Amino acid sequence: MRSDRIICVAWTALSIGLLALPARAEPPRLPVPLVDQSGVAARGYFYVGGHYVGSNEPGKDVMDGQIYVEVLAPKEVRRPFPLVLIHGAGQTATNWMGTPDGRKGWAEYFVEQGYVVYMIDQPMRGRSAWHPADGATRMFSAQQEEFQFTASEVVGTWPQAKKHTQWPGDGPNKGRKGDPAFDAFYATQVETVISNEVTQAGNQAASAALLDKIGPAIILTHSQSGPFGWLIADARPKLVKAIIAIEPAGPPFENSINATGKARLWGVSDIPMTYDPPAKEASDIAVEREAKADGPDLFTCWMQKSPARQLINLKGIPSVVVASEASYHATYDHCTVKYLKQAGASVEFVRLEDKGIHGNGHMVMLEKNNLDIAHVLDEWVLQNMHAEAH
Repeated sequence: MRSDRIICVAWTALSIGLLALPARAEPPRLPVPLVDQSGVAARGYFYVGGHYVGSNEPGKDVMDGQIYVEVLAPKEVRRPFPLVLIHGAGQTATNWMGTPDGRKGWAEYFVEQGYVVYMIDQPMRGRSAWHPADGATRMFSAQQEEFQFTASEVVGTWPQAKKHTQWPGDGPNKGRKGDPAFDAFYATQVETVISNEVTQAGNQAASAALLDKIGPAIILTHSQSGPFGWLIADARPKLVKAIIAIEPAGPPFENSINATGKARLWGVSDIPMTYDPPAKEASDIAVEREAKADGPDLFTCWMQKSPARQLINLKGIPSVVVASEASYHATYDHCTVKYLKQAGASVEFVRLEDKGIHGNGHMVMLEKNNLDIAHVLDEWVLQNMHAEAH
């Protein structure tokens, strides 16, 4: 009995002592960059889409084609529709979660503006499992990324490349292998399925399943995922309320800068889209190259021969294509816009330099002025979605 009383007194004293400890005045010091997430009220994740394959061989069923989705909710929803953020080739949702030098990313910024934000890992990528049957993959080398994204002012070959100033970092090795910001970015890169057809079909199906689950949303794409916006809208025109395409894969029908040869034979995609009059095959779309470029240092566009078939499921969906001043996309994104307009889509073209935003390359969500660009996108939504919200 005496020993029990001693133990009780000891625990009471310990409890009082713990309660008397002063609260920590500062957050814990961790060896990683931390950003303010006070605007996030709740977050979670789920998987959607996908189907079982291998059923013909008992015991070998696996799921294929599903996507990992992470959702962030604001304390107060102040924007008319959620944002679905879809990354480009070699990337994952980490593109939106911060920058290589530890600054706030677009996900937290948009939540602070009052959006519910969904971020995915594309099918067959990152946390969305790849299987050998999905096909061969490729990985960007450090040198390719320096050329395309991070040090184009030094190694880029297109005329606008020398204007690049916004990649984070300082010193003579800025944007190159060995620089801390570059190495932090390159560490995030992952394998990408080579086939554009397989990738686009998988993303169209999985993203349609996502919209079926969450309801109407605004689709924001970047780079390789650019065609997905048009394809998702083609599959779910009533659930796509707007499309924001940041430097979408292009131009229509022919590669430029990073590759040569034919591509996107359906205009803005490599897989079928709904045209009126219908096109059973890509070859049904009659095209011709314009006689001259729209200006110096610009790609000469391929357009449909008149009368142009119409992308009927894109009609009435507000969309915008955004290009930066120093990216390789500065040479040809205007062609994507012209083609979409000719096919009846409601699309606006924004060059960031016309908004007073200069020096950006392709990876705008990671560069030094990333939040200035996010502000431009939010302003576009507010201007174009007011009627939809009411």
